[in-house]
Amino acid sequence: MDSLDIKDFYRESGRALEHIEATLADCEHDSLDVELAGDVLTLVFADGTRYVINAHSAARQIWMAADKSAWHFDWDGARWVAGRTGDELMSTLANVVSHKLGTRIEIA
Repeated sequence: MDSLDIKDFYRESGRALEHIEATLADCEHDSLDVELAGDVLTLVFADGTRYVINAHSAARQIWMAADKSAWHFDWDGARWVAGRTGDELMSTLANVVSHKLGTRIEIA
């Protein structure tokens, strides 16, 4: 994994969080509210379930908690990838949100 300096980390993590927010807001699903506050993106579902995606500057990772799972994504120079599992941020988030909503959501 490429090591990002802090400026690059904020740029890349900010782009990722803003992209996720815009994509999910555009899907206009009644069962999902999306809120980006600083470096924390919160997804709130109709049943009160919350998924949280945040830029963790000390670790220079994006962390995601959804259901009973958590991921730590590192920048590989092109995308955010979980070192332990090899999962990619956008596809992983699309899968867990799609499963929760019961309809396919794409986040490219």
